[in-house]
Amino acid sequence: MNGNKIRVALVDDQPLFSAGLKMILRSQPDLEVVGEATDGKQAVKLAAQVEPDVMLMDIRMPVMDGISATRSITEETGRTKVIVLTTIQHDEAVVRAIQAGAGGFLTKDATPEFLLATIRTVHAGHAVMAPAATNELLRDYTTPSRANLTVLEPLSVRERDVFMLAAKGLANGEIATSLVLSDATVKSHVGSILSKLKLKNRIQLVAFAYENSLLG
Repeated sequence: MNGNKIRVALVDDQPLFSAGLKMILRSQPDLEVVGEATDGKQAVKLAAQVEPDVMLMDIRMPVMDGISATRSITEETGRTKVIVLTTIQHDEAVVRAIQAGAGGFLTKDATPEFLLATIRTVHAGHAVMAPAATNELLRDYTTPSRANLTVLEPLSVRERDVFMLAAKGLANGEIATSLVLSDATVKSHVGSILSKLKLKNRIQLVAFAYENSLLG
C-alpha cells in the first residue's frame, strides 16, 4: 500500500450509489478505498478498525444515522475527517452534522470533480463549506437564546475580535484588513481560538457562535 495515498471509507445504504463512488475514487492514483459500511453503527466500528483519513458519510441511514456516527467518530478517533452526504443543500441535518464535527458536506448530485476536490481539501485540514453559507443554514435552523458570553472567557481580547469576525463569515484577509493585522497574525489567532474552544474547523466556529447566540 502506498503510504502517500488518501485512505477513504464509504458509508451509504444504497449499493448503487456506493458502487459509483468507488469507481470514481479508484480512478485516482492518490486515493485508496479502505472500507465500506451501510449504516452508522458499522461506520463507527470501521473507523476504529482501519482509521481512514476521510470518511464519506450518508446522513440518513438505518440502525444509526450519519450525524450520530459522525459525532462518535470525531470524538473517539480524532484522526478521521468526515464529509457528510445529503440529497439537498439546505438541510437541517447538515447543521447537526456540522455541530457533530463534520469537516464539510456534499450533495449527492455533486460532480465527480467537486467530490474529489472536497476529499483532498478536507484531508488537507480545510473545511469545505463557506462560512457565509454556514451562517445561512444556522440562522434558519438554530433557536435563538440569550447570549452566553462566558464561553469566550478562554480567549484574549484580540482573539475575541477575530472570533466574532470569523463567525460572521469573514476570510482571514478580510479580518486582517478590518483589525489592521497581518494575514499571518490572523491565521495564528484563528488556530489559537480553535484550540482553546476545542473546535475542529471554522465551520464549527460559526456553529459555536450560533449555539451560544453570540451573533445577535
